[in-house]
Amino acid sequence: MTGFGKAHADFTDKTITVEIRSLNSKQFDLNLRMPSIYREKDVEVRGEVQRQMERGKIDLSIYIEYRNEKPTASFNREIIAEYHQQLIKIADEIGENKLGLLPLLINLPESIKQDKKELNESEWKETVKVIHEALKNLNKFRSDEGNSLEAEFKKRIHEIEIRLQKIESIDQNRIENIKKRIRNNLQEFIPIEKIDANRFEQELIYYLEKLDVTEEKVRLKTHLNYFLATLHEPSCGRKLNFISQEIGREINTIGSKANDAEIQVLVVEMKDELERIKEQSLNIL
Repeated sequence: MTGFGKAHADFTDKTITVEIRSLNSKQFDLNLRMPSIYREKDVEVRGEVQRQMERGKIDLSIYIEYRNEKPTASFNREIIAEYHQQLIKIADEIGENKLGLLPLLINLPESIKQDKKELNESEWKETVKVIHEALKNLNKFRSDEGNSLEAEFKKRIHEIEIRLQKIESIDQNRIENIKKRIRNNLQEFIPIEKIDANRFEQELIYYLEKLDVTEEKVRLKTHLNYFLATLHEPSCGRKLNFISQEIGREINTIGSKANDAEIQVLVVEMKDELERIKEQSLNIL
């Protein structure tokens, strides 16, 4: 599920900011960016984020903004001086120009020394609090989006239920209309006195059984109720997707067995509502 969370903390000499973005994904995929001073805490951060997020494509960035910080890098004068003496000697030996050596000197190994900062554990504890606050804000964002999705799901399920009720109303007269149509068509070719009534009823029952959608209507109603009940379960995204597939099977079966133009229109409309549900179900855990 998409989301964004941000938090920061001010220290005496710096401000630490944490930003987290999430996109839907079937797996847990964390892209972690943080200053080198925190690298030893990489596993700890990943474990905490996975515990709270479960799955998703997540970008977590930790920024440090220093205030009035002195340069942490300086030239290693002794090394540069040693390099310089050796280069002058080599230049004299091979007859090369000794001018313009400075750009070469400062690019040689260890010409620049950089002070390595040590991790302050008390500062790290505060940083962890900032990470938790950012995760809390992210989950609040996702929770709000989840509430909107829940309302959308209920609306789409209700639309399918309305059309199912219309199908049930139409279905009450559908079988009788099919019987009448078959009898009338048959009488156009065979006189009524030559029709074996018992055999005709047997064949009619066998044919109408193939058109009966009573079981499909019951199962579809059950799946719709199950979908609504599952909305309140934690981490229900995959389950909702499976239920949506079952709903789709029943709708397709009703459409294939209905043999009625009016019902076919309602089936198409139900499929449209179901596709919207499937699209949104991919965005939740």
